[in-house]
Amino acid sequence: MTGRVVAKCVGGVISPLLLNIALQGMEEAAGVEYDYRGMVKAGCPTVITYADDFVALCHSREQAQAVQAKVDTWLAERGLTLNKEKTAIRHVDDGFDFLSFTIRRYHPKGGGTKVLTRPSKEALARIRRGNAESLRSLRGANVAAVIQVMNPRIRGQAYYFRNGASKEAYQSLDEHLWQLIYKWIRHRHPHRSWKWVVNRYFGPFNSDRNDRWVLGDRTSGAYLHKYAWTPIVRHAPVTGRNSPDDPDLARYWSDRRRRRKPPQLAKSRLSAMRAQDGTCPLCGLPLLLDGDPPDSPSQWEHWYAAVGKVTTYTDITDSENRTKHRLVHTGCARQHGDGTRPARTSRTGTRAPLRRA
Repeated sequence: MTGRVVAKCVGGVISPLLLNIALQGMEEAAGVEYDYRGMVKAGCPTVITYADDFVALCHSREQAQAVQAKVDTWLAERGLTLNKEKTAIRHVDDGFDFLSFTIRRYHPKGGGTKVLTRPSKEALARIRRGNAESLRSLRGANVAAVIQVMNPRIRGQAYYFRNGASKEAYQSLDEHLWQLIYKWIRHRHPHRSWKWVVNRYFGPFNSDRNDRWVLGDRTSGAYLHKYAWTPIVRHAPVTGRNSPDDPDLARYWSDRRRRRKPPQLAKSRLSAMRAQDGTCPLCGLPLLLDGDPPDSPSQWEHWYAAVGKVTTYTDITDSENRTKHRLVHTGCARQHGDGTRPARTSRTGTRAPLRRA
């Protein structure tokens, strides 16, 4: 059973937190029980919640109907109710949508069963519409502007769906994006030959890929990312009911974060970050905030767009008068350009404060 709770929360980004607080105890109300290992007991339903969305995994339709009735009663006591239009009981063989994914069980011809989590049709349609609107608004722009606007969208969307069986969806989105790019080029150069278009806009810009059909800017070398270039990374489930708020599990969560692969970035930016140990050479602070990762396609789009805004490249002269091209915070670059000298790093790794020249 999938559902959504109807609630009016004021505060924007604080709304999911308020809902999580208000919905504490819904698992127990639905009849979920755990054993000593933190695993759901056999025969019990499992409830997963995210803000005002939730899904209850049940063993039968009768159990699902009973869970729905229990949750309805429990919510009514708190002044909340289920959204009837978004609440439904589905068989796992038919699939159900949750957080932009479609979860469905398949029965291969060779026997057995397989549960796949794929991007939902609604989510893919929303991405196609968004890409079409973005490129339509960029008809008067050059290729560099197209790459700057579209890359955060493509990387963010693809990175969100990387945990599912998304390869076919990526290929489909790349084919649709190719059609949009073709329309954009034809609108910009309606009378140019296709050979001229190919020589001007396409080439093997990504040295890591044997692909000559990459849209790129020959002046800067920047190129348009493709969805299919994002690798699939399977999600490692959290053990039992381990909570990041439990101080006794600090080591567990620290190890889990350390094993987490960093977000996919442009090759030049990623190389610079690795060479600099992920820190800004002007202020010594991390170039990227090491907090909880975004948890929706739109948030990932904003994250990638923010990376391009908060970091930039600049030439830095060290204490030995050697000038190097480094990735720094945009704010630090402005301060450095106004006459601020870069911080000096001693052999022990300590940094002296910034000083005016």
